[in-house]
Amino acid sequence: MAALEVLFILFVSIASSLASEGVSWLLVYRTENYKRGKANIDRLQIQLDKLVDQESETSSLSKKGNKDKKIEKIEEQLKIANKELSFSKMKSMFAVAISMIALFSYLNRIFDGVVVCKLPFVPIGFLQGISHRTIAGDDYTDCSMTFIYAICSMFIRNNIQLILGTAPPKTKQANPWALPEEKKTR
Repeated sequence: MAALEVLFILFVSIASSLASEGVSWLLVYRTENYKRGKANIDRLQIQLDKLVDQESETSSLSKKGNKDKKIEKIEEQLKIANKELSFSKMKSMFAVAISMIALFSYLNRIFDGVVVCKLPFVPIGFLQGISHRTIAGDDYTDCSMTFIYAICSMFIRNNIQLILGTAPPKTKQANPWALPEEKKTR
């Protein structure tokens, strides 16, 4: 019986991910505004990559200063374009969030207090609250619907986005742990 419950949760997770991506496509990805914004981001990213490559090859100080200004300008344009693209996704994210909350509430009512499966380990402290949610008792190897649904949704939604080509664009982010570069004084 528990295997059927886990399969049901897996099916619901897949279906909800497909539905949310369908809503996102309907409200965002098929619009001209999104397509223009994405093309603009791609164009700016290519320009930025070219300038960064050229800057690393440039040895002249005056040319390097001009390139730094161009790089900063393109980075600012890229930041603005990303912000505009994120704003265009807002209504889709709002609709998906409301539907996911409703679905999660429905699943919580169905699986309230039900042990869906047994974990082969005792989860670490902060995961015990999720894995043992709405289950009575102190056996932390008992697993609730919440844990299974959360794990499935995290992995399935990302893979569906990759398959459908709607995954967020990968941008080159600076390493937050790197030491800051010293500003060159002239």
